[in-house]
Amino acid sequence: MLTETVNYAIAPGVLRDKIALALDGLASSVEVALGEVTALVPASSYLQAAQILRDVPDCRFEQMIDLCGMDMSAYGDGRWEGARFAVILHLLSVSHNQRVRLRVFCEDDDFPVLPTVTGIWSSANWYEREAFDLYGIMFDGHGDLRRILTDYGFVGHPFRKDFPLTGHVEMRYDADRQRVVYEPVSIELREITPRVIREESYGGMR
Repeated sequence: MLTETVNYAIAPGVLRDKIALALDGLASSVEVALGEVTALVPASSYLQAAQILRDVPDCRFEQMIDLCGMDMSAYGDGRWEGARFAVILHLLSVSHNQRVRLRVFCEDDDFPVLPTVTGIWSSANWYEREAFDLYGIMFDGHGDLRRILTDYGFVGHPFRKDFPLTGHVEMRYDADRQRVVYEPVSIELREITPRVIREESYGGMR
């Protein structure tokens, strides 16, 4: 017997209003842009807002499908004046077939830290480790906050916009010492400029 598939997705404006009502003043803003809803919350309300978005019946965002860090230091050609580091979560409600983006900024640029949401969504485990590894964002309460992509002896955080493209150290195997050694990079830091080659007939122009 065939049954009709029901699409429970609602208009972005309606979802925005429901999320704003559920968060009840915890959010700095809840906006719609390009058909997507984004809720911005302060770090002090981050954990409480995440719990609400998962548990409130009108929200029911049971799945966290992505979490990533952001370095805003060069945003808008360097004219950004807010906090430097942010964490972005993309949440999915299977029950209501709806999505929301949750954004939170770290309060301290020198030591960015947020509470972990692994107790709310277990899928945050590796994503938080990735944000820690690449951006240096700490997640308080995470049970296993170790590097996930770089080597254990790696110095720095590669996705910070002040991190050199060549890195700080290079690694090689030393046959005399019979072990891997780290040394300062031997190549000179240089600006990479993309080379553009256009043929005479490129794009139909002659």
